[in-house]
Amino acid sequence: MLGLFKAVMPKEDAFFDLFSAHAKTLVDGAHALRDMTEGGDAVEPASARVYRHEEEADDITRQVMLAVRRSFITPFDRSDIQDLTTSLDDAIDQMRKTAKVVSLFEVKSFEPQMRQMASVIVEAAKLTEEAVALLPKMRHNAQKLSEISVRIREIEEQSDHLYDQGRKDLFLASRETGPGGDPMTFIVGIDIYSHLEKVMDRFEDVANRISGIVVEQV
Repeated sequence: MLGLFKAVMPKEDAFFDLFSAHAKTLVDGAHALRDMTEGGDAVEPASARVYRHEEEADDITRQVMLAVRRSFITPFDRSDIQDLTTSLDDAIDQMRKTAKVVSLFEVKSFEPQMRQMASVIVEAAKLTEEAVALLPKMRHNAQKLSEISVRIREIEEQSDHLYDQGRKDLFLASRETGPGGDPMTFIVGIDIYSHLEKVMDRFEDVANRISGIVVEQV
């Protein structure tokens, strides 16, 4: 009877498998987001991919939350598991919001800094996936996890600079079009920049969450 009971209960390793699967949706979503910023005919199919990966992430989130409720033993504190899962999900949710704005306003071309920010987001997603893969042996990998978190914060600062320069360039371009400028292009562009920056902020949140878990466990 005890053996059967253990067989139906989620194993600790299952959490790490779910974290890794979740992180992969972020990488896939980030690649789709970057492809979307290529503009033209790439926008619609790339946006659809962002939506699809976000739905995959939602399904994984539900599995994690169910496993937390069903498990007597978890790899670390339940609230930390829930918070990490939520922060991962927030990152791809924000990608979906970005794609939604692009679709809503029928944007087909993107500023250079938008494309650069999308590339930075891909880098952050890959680093996040790498960090999550190290969590099963976090005590042994504490130094590497710390280095990854620092790198994510560094590229978040890089994203901040692109965000600021992009908004300034939009303003200057709008002003140069004459009296009244081109307000719609400016407003929509600012909105896209804001959403891209929030995606990067969410990855920094994930890095901070992982750092907090490592500090508690090591």
